Amino acid sequence: MTDTVTPRSAKGVRTRARLLDAAREVFEALGFLEARVSDIVERAGLSHGSFYHYFDSKEQVFRAVAETLEAQLTAPADEQERERERDGDEGGDGTAPAPASEYARILAANRLYLERYRAHARIMGVIEEVSRYDDHVNQARMRRQKHFADRAERAIRRLQDAGEADPAVDPGIAALALGSMVARTAELWLVEGWADYDLDVVAEQVTRLWAGALGLPVPPRS
Repeated sequence: MTDTVTPRSAKGVRTRARLLDAAREVFEALGFLEARVSDIVERAGLSHGSFYHYFDSKEQVFRAVAETLEAQLTAPADEQERERERDGDEGGDGTAPAPASEYARILAANRLYLERYRAHARIMGVIEEVSRYDDHVNQARMRRQKHFADRAERAIRRLQDAGEADPAVDPGIAALALGSMVARTAELWLVEGWADYDLDVVAEQVTRLWAGALGLPVPPRS
């Protein structure tokens, strides 16, 4: 983790958050190389002294921004996100939906990741770039990848134990390959501008590939 000063007061928490928000906006607008500490403090409406109380350099504040974003990508779904997933799934009497199929669970997870990545696509593009030469940023990026790979591997093993997934599939390799597919698709689509796709279509297509690779039932396209 990035070694920064932890605020000891509510005011300190707010000040550090202002600096992080301003830094993110500056990095999004200018990129990492062109951004300056003076740009960040001007955007935050704070002094250089306030900045250097919490961060040693532009590099350190960027690492903190990257770690914050990576944590947001891997966080459990919040209530608003869960409501969006449930929207339209209740029965006519307002009862809770029936348990989702494995395909539906994978689709929900892939869609949530793509939705979050799209919401942060501009700064994620800068993070992807900086991760190529900054080991701290790359480690944060790798923690995100490992989080999803570990979760996927556990799910694949569970499905194999239940006789629902192809037993010939190596869970670790499959988790790495399928997770990388989704992550790289998000980067090419949302950062590199590969094409103008609809989010629901992308989520559905990568989930079809994911389920097909594991030998899970794939519903017919509507």
